[in-house]
Amino acid sequence: MVQLEKVIDLHTFSITARDRETGAFGVAVATARPNVGSLVPWVSARGAIATQARVHTELGRQGLALLAQGVPVDVALSALLRKDGDREIRQVHGLDAERAFCHTGASCVPWCGHAQGDAFTVAGNMLAGPDVIGEMARTFRASDDARRDLSERLLLALEAGQTAGGDKRGKQSAALLVAAAREPRMYHNLRVDDHADPVAELRRIWEVVVAHSKRIEAEYGAAAGRLFGRVKY
Repeated sequence: MVQLEKVIDLHTFSITARDRETGAFGVAVATARPNVGSLVPWVSARGAIATQARVHTELGRQGLALLAQGVPVDVALSALLRKDGDREIRQVHGLDAERAFCHTGASCVPWCGHAQGDAFTVAGNMLAGPDVIGEMARTFRASDDARRDLSERLLLALEAGQTAGGDKRGKQSAALLVAAAREPRMYHNLRVDDHADPVAELRRIWEVVVAHSKRIEAEYGAAAGRLFGRVKY
């Protein structure tokens, strides 16, 4: 019988971001534990949140609910953390259309930290070092090109974090989740739950689904592409 721990620690690196042109929000994440996509990324048409370290999914779920009511992301997440007795072992970050928020608890496993930029946040814990966060931020800034979909920019940042060392325990799962009300696409909701090289596998799957999406639009038109693009998030 499989024995599960009572708590779930995800020593993880992730990015949340907003596309300034389309208004889309997204999260990309990787870790050395399975099934990260079911826990860390939370997105909606109002914002994006990543909850990790001693992961607490209610920070994502309740955070998005507060965003839907018009509460700014920093106010929402700060309020939720104030009521959380385990906030010092939590790491949570995210953004909405105007504001951003990052929290790395004092008892998160080193190396741990976060960074905030124009339209993105990055964070991680139990990492190979600060270069993981630094390279993710640098790569996301450098990818600011109107021709790139937000999902590709998130992938590029995740790949940069992995190349810089990523989770110092190793690799196992990765995920990409985007909420794009204007131009949703099938490749906005992808997961790799267990793989020897999950970030590379996430890239491979993304390219497969992008090519498939282009075939659908070529055969059935742009309307069909938008219909099939109404992914869950």
